[in-house]
Amino acid sequence: MATTRVAIAPMKVAQVPKAGGDFEIVEREIPKPGPGQVRIKVQACGVCHSDVLTKEGLWPGIQYPRVPGHEVAGIVDEVGAGVTEWKTGQRAGVGWHGGHDGTCLACRRGDFGNCQNMKIAGISYDGGYQQYMVAPMEALTAIPESLSDTEAAPLLCAGITTFNALRHSGAMPGDLVAVQGIGGLGHLGIQFANKFGYKVAAIGRGSENASLARKLGASVYIDSKATNAAEALQKLGGAQVILATAPNSKAMSELINGLGPKGKLMVIGAAFDPIEVTPVQLINGSRTIQGWASGTPTDAEDTLRFAELTGVRPMIETYPLEKAAEAYARMMSGSAQFRVVLTM
Repeated sequence: MATTRVAIAPMKVAQVPKAGGDFEIVEREIPKPGPGQVRIKVQACGVCHSDVLTKEGLWPGIQYPRVPGHEVAGIVDEVGAGVTEWKTGQRAGVGWHGGHDGTCLACRRGDFGNCQNMKIAGISYDGGYQQYMVAPMEALTAIPESLSDTEAAPLLCAGITTFNALRHSGAMPGDLVAVQGIGGLGHLGIQFANKFGYKVAAIGRGSENASLARKLGASVYIDSKATNAAEALQKLGGAQVILATAPNSKAMSELINGLGPKGKLMVIGAAFDPIEVTPVQLINGSRTIQGWASGTPTDAEDTLRFAELTGVRPMIETYPLEKAAEAYARMMSGSAQFRVVLTM
């Protein structure tokens, strides 16, 4: 009997050879999805600041070589055994939440976002800096047809993080909500806060961002270089929520006195140095500080549907996969306006 051989075309991958190394464009065979897995033909992948955890080996136990990328938008290309919810040709994406075990205490309580063994695309397994990737089926997010791949990709991390943090912050329509930082997270936070019906105060460094902040939906712009931002917020009655998006702990610390009674500093900008606050600052006014990390694929679908309905969109710069190193450098420079996205 004759043997039929199927040739699998090689794909291009931008992988990190070792911690601290530069990106390397290599070719390898297209991976096969295993049981409970889905192969995605990547159409676009956002370049997120959290990719530094892979690039610089900051995540404990990460193994190399590793392909970064957790803002993935693409098309279901093949499904593994046991996968019935996803069909070939369906649009799908993968965000920070790259899978959960379903058996730990948090998962048994339905809190999949705090799974004790949560997987992260681009850290636990190869992410979206490649033409094809394989992910667990529980990590997939359905993408609406009206959103382009380059628009959807950043919404699967930066978008869901700002959207989810705001909707769980306790702020009500009409409340004063301040967004610290007008960057990759902040420019989306301002848009979502405006569409939620908050009075939005944008806090940036320098007067050059004032017109953009108002265009995005802020009714007030506070230049933290020219004025004391906390005092400015108190003159407005005190913020019910301050969404801290810029990864600058000193800047966050300086805003705590801008919170109103029962106000909350919602921290989503990942920094490694401590936020400084005194007990008296928290006790006076019953203030709180809370961290928030991304969300589950169902949260991501809520984010995409809300963006679809309200017109919230990321501002992006695109680079081809072959220029992954250049795209990453652009993101790290802080000069991008505002999300960098790789296209295939």
